Amino acid sequence: MAKAAYTKDDIVSLAKKENVKFLRLMFTDLFGIIKNVEVPISQLDKLLENKLMFDGSSIDGFVRIEESDMYLYPDLSTWMIFPWEHEHGKIARIICEVYNADRTPFQGDPRNNLIRVLKEMNDLGFTEFNIGPEPEFFLFKLDPITGKPTTQLNDKGSYFDLAPVDLGENCRRDIVLELENMGFDVEASHHEVAPGQHEIDFKYADALQACDNIQTFKLVVKTVARKHGLHATFMPKPLNGINGSGMHINMSLFHKDGNAFFDEKDEMQLSESAYQFLGGLLQHARGYTAVTNPTVNSYKRLVPGFEAPVYVAWSGRNRSPLVRVPIARGLSTRLELRSVDATANPYLVIAAILEAGLDGLRNKVVPPASVDRNIYVMNRQERQDNQIGDLPSTLHNAIKALEKDDVMEKAMGPHLYPSFIEAKQLEWSAYRQEVSEWERDQYLELY
Repeated sequence: MAKAAYTKDDIVSLAKKENVKFLRLMFTDLFGIIKNVEVPISQLDKLLENKLMFDGSSIDGFVRIEESDMYLYPDLSTWMIFPWEHEHGKIARIICEVYNADRTPFQGDPRNNLIRVLKEMNDLGFTEFNIGPEPEFFLFKLDPITGKPTTQLNDKGSYFDLAPVDLGENCRRDIVLELENMGFDVEASHHEVAPGQHEIDFKYADALQACDNIQTFKLVVKTVARKHGLHATFMPKPLNGINGSGMHINMSLFHKDGNAFFDEKDEMQLSESAYQFLGGLLQHARGYTAVTNPTVNSYKRLVPGFEAPVYVAWSGRNRSPLVRVPIARGLSTRLELRSVDATANPYLVIAAILEAGLDGLRNKVVPPASVDRNIYVMNRQERQDNQIGDLPSTLHNAIKALEKDDVMEKAMGPHLYPSFIEAKQLEWSAYRQEVSEWERDQYLELY
């Protein structure tokens, strides 16, 4: 999806021409949840003049009640008219940045934070950080009476299956059509490995736009699924015994001469910058895992045997390590981080992995040798000999690793970093006090 270059006059004209009656002013909270303030089209001029305010004290991780007045500054390039029409007219969305009452960028806005880290990248001589996400999701049936999600899958399909086994095909096709109507360049859509699991891949974009696209994608997937009597969830591991859902992140760094990761003279055709960036990704992997996998449930996916990465290593061949180098070269040279799941806040994820990579570049970090064997069949000693570490196994361990990583503190900034850690500590505390059905099944009669 090419980045639009709308002016204020363009937006006023389009709103009138397309009979837009409501505006959704969207932004993202600390946890990656889309928030929106809906206003009538009569407020468009006020919005375009950066004069629209909202109460920030009611948003998770934002501000205290005595600091509640905040401004929404629209990013004009994100203007988009939703393809579904309300009975009174169309609805348009525009993604906003959050500003303080004194007109300074709010440090607790994840989008503002990413803009700050991208400026650091520019100061080091790089022009663009391109991101290609691969989000996976499950489709579950809705209860016909209550309208609430069930855990009943709507198909028994597997990887690349077709109808009639893949009963989600019509829903997935409608999602693709809606995305294309909104300007997305959809590259592929298919059934994933697990029953009821799907993947839709769309074209890479610069980091900020890619994060905006991920948030819009989630909204469209959930909206269209409900029209089919289904609930779409990006929960990493909704069911036992089958593969979980991830969101692999493909990334490439550019400078004025092209792709900074490509060097045709190297054996793997990777540049020194690529190796150093990769070194940073591996060095800080434990530190950013709480950001890339931010829920208790995330760690039910990161276990051996279900194709999700567990070990800190890289390879250009096999898919068991944390980072893979896809075979494409030239302008398409990229690194693929395979641990991320879609419960993550995309703005925080991209800021974290970019800062990790930039730290590798600043400190000329040399990554360990690539691991071209299946790591899952290696024993502990073999992993140690190959400098292969483990990812955190629980949210609790991931938070502890995040607290020890100064580069991740820098990546998230002085507002988001402590707020995120505090919130996730509370989440873990609440979880560890719950007694699960598994525990009752294991221990109630035995002891």
